[in-house]
Amino acid sequence: MRRRNVHSSPQGRIEVITGGMFSGKSEELVRRLRRAVIARQRAQVFKPLTDSRHPPERLVTRDNRELAAETVASCAELKRALQPGVEVVGIDEAQFFDADLVDLVMELADSGVRVVVAGLDQDYARRPFGPMPALMALAEFVDKMHAVCVRCGGNAHYSQRISGGEEQVLVGDVDAYEARCRECYEPYEAELAESAG
Repeated sequence: MRRRNVHSSPQGRIEVITGGMFSGKSEELVRRLRRAVIARQRAQVFKPLTDSRHPPERLVTRDNRELAAETVASCAELKRALQPGVEVVGIDEAQFFDADLVDLVMELADSGVRVVVAGLDQDYARRPFGPMPALMALAEFVDKMHAVCVRCGGNAHYSQRISGGEEQVLVGDVDAYEARCRECYEPYEAELAESAG
């Protein structure tokens, strides 16, 4: 039986970069995708229509690193946008996609594509967020990033909502969220936050 040369064919896999807001998830996604481009691998980057903070054709990090990206409204649209021969697929803000993302990511990895997914693992109430828990369970590699707690300076894992309503999806930045550690996290109640503001 002839052994397959592992370096001659693509190695499909799933990598998940997760953690709370302000922890550097998108920066790490951009770093990995830039390395893929340097290695002359065909890469595509996607982000959800829900994330409207930056131009639709750019993935922009907090430290102003940028990559060309495609904004898609659904997993079906993402699948249609995949180019033949793509070797690396990056997906930012994966928590905003529906559960179909899990099957799509598995299909891509099984076909030899390296898939790098970044997203929040928990929402503002510390509940599992979107498809992220399933993606973490299926991934070969999971990196949990931590921000700096704005209260005590410790490792922050939670996205503390400080303004806005109680809907799960509220796209915002420092105006609506803070990075907090377990000790400094406080359950959010919209009425209390509005009266304190």
